[in-house]
Amino acid sequence: MQVEGLTKSFGDRLLFSDITFGIVQGERIGLIATNGSGKTTLLNIIADKESYDEGRITFRRDIKIGYLEQDPRFPEDFTVKQACLDNCNDDEHRLRMEQILTKLKITDFEQIISQLSGGQLKRVALAAVLVHNPDLLILDEPTNHLDLDMIEWLEGYLERVNVSLLMVTHDRYFLDRVCNSILEIDNQQIYTYKGNYSYYLEKRQDRVDATNVELSHARNLYKTELEWMRRMPQARAHKSRYREDNFATLEKKVKGVSQDQSIQLNVKSTYIGSKIFEAEHLCKQYGDLKILNDFNYVFSRYEKMGIVGNNGTGKSTFLKILMGQESADSGMLDIGETVRFGYYSQDGLKFDEQQKVLDVIRDVAEVIDLGDGHKLTASQFLQHFLFSPDSQYNYVYKLSGGEKRRLYLCTVLMTNPNFLILDEPTNDLDILTMNILEEYLRTFNGCLIVVSHDRYFMDKVVDHLMVFHGQAEIQDFPGSYTQYREWKEAKEQTTQKATKEVTSDVNKTKKVRLNDKRRKTYKERLEFESLEKEIEQLEQEKKTLEAALSTGTLDAAEITEKSKRYSDIENALDEKSMRWLELGEIDD
Repeated sequence: MQVEGLTKSFGDRLLFSDITFGIVQGERIGLIATNGSGKTTLLNIIADKESYDEGRITFRRDIKIGYLEQDPRFPEDFTVKQACLDNCNDDEHRLRMEQILTKLKITDFEQIISQLSGGQLKRVALAAVLVHNPDLLILDEPTNHLDLDMIEWLEGYLERVNVSLLMVTHDRYFLDRVCNSILEIDNQQIYTYKGNYSYYLEKRQDRVDATNVELSHARNLYKTELEWMRRMPQARAHKSRYREDNFATLEKKVKGVSQDQSIQLNVKSTYIGSKIFEAEHLCKQYGDLKILNDFNYVFSRYEKMGIVGNNGTGKSTFLKILMGQESADSGMLDIGETVRFGYYSQDGLKFDEQQKVLDVIRDVAEVIDLGDGHKLTASQFLQHFLFSPDSQYNYVYKLSGGEKRRLYLCTVLMTNPNFLILDEPTNDLDILTMNILEEYLRTFNGCLIVVSHDRYFMDKVVDHLMVFHGQAEIQDFPGSYTQYREWKEAKEQTTQKATKEVTSDVNKTKKVRLNDKRRKTYKERLEFESLEKEIEQLEQEKKTLEAALSTGTLDAAEITEKSKRYSDIENALDEKSMRWLELGEIDD
């Protein structure tokens, strides 16, 4: 596929101008830009869902394209099966549909589309695209509404299949592992980087540094020209046309481009006392689905907790109970008097579409306190979150979906809370906004609970995890998401090894005749007694490690060291317990 000289604008708003790029067979491209820069519009244009002003798009003959839209639509009376198969009923497609939907945790293939939640609908749409095995996959935010297991499955799937890919996603680990090229729309132009996300970060910084040097030179020239024009008004009548044009070009360049200005927002949050919240014997259940069962927890000052788990395990319900939007079936929740919540929910804020962006924030607060007598106005605060002075006077209805989410985030932070609760804050946000939010949270002098399927984001902002496994099984893990995955994989490998050993021992036992029973040898009796003591010691050390890992006071090196020792102990316990059972079967 080749795009040449493509230009698109909405009214007086130019999205991109004269951009050119191509996609070759097997190339996997991630498209990056700030919200409102035209990412979704570009995908729509390529998929022939939207018109463009100028340019040309050409495809290889007979190419089959699959497009996952950001907000997919199907006839409401369709079943899941009809939406996925699209009148294609051969056995191969049906088998692929069942396999992919099962991986995406959609199991009722006859369910009517109108009965699906927004997240389920997005997963059905993803399956519908993958089922038909297209030559070119165009995916707009494919990881939205996927839990961590689904995201990791999709990563593996896209790495295995022979397909070309053009994708918009905010998931940086996903970008890094799946893509081999990055396209960036910046200042209405497009830039190509032949590598994954890590490579892009390195090379983009080189480009930004070079541009900043050029801009610095341009600013100096502009300053000189501006001073001359102000001081020598009589000479302007005799200025050459060339110099006037040159001045206009410099002015546009200096005023129109802002390359990666250092954005730091060290807000002084309101005072928070030592008592945050205490949960005692909380229970919550919907029919057979248990969310909380005798849940107890004491939240500490300045704690930053991440909540992860599959969809439907109760993460958002837990937050709503904490916020008082839902009540527990039993138990008590005691919240400290100084706690001042800021809550960013999945549902978002219902804006007055006819309001201007700046007025939305001014309705929350006119200024925000930075401490030491310094304050930020609503307009200055918006600029930190990439709303230029001009765009602040746009009406809300003109904003893209991502820009509205960014504005909603600003309304939450502008209240200057000391306890932030963020439920899937990264959905529909661009990567630059997420970097700004991560920096804000890193210096945030308060408490934080964040629910997110974004592994990169979680690794950067939280210091421990609450893992919701389902049916009220909740695990407190003292480390980052990456450390949790490493621990989980090591545990799964240990379990698999133990299972193989049990199977092997069972097979060996089957070969022994029943009348071949014998008594323990002296050496075996000593080994049996020694094993009992060793197992007891290992169990005690395991408990000690569990207690240490649950304190939340260990640094990264200590967590890694103790987690490795924990894994070694579990391996030793499996091995010694199996031998102890084997010896126990022999008569004394």
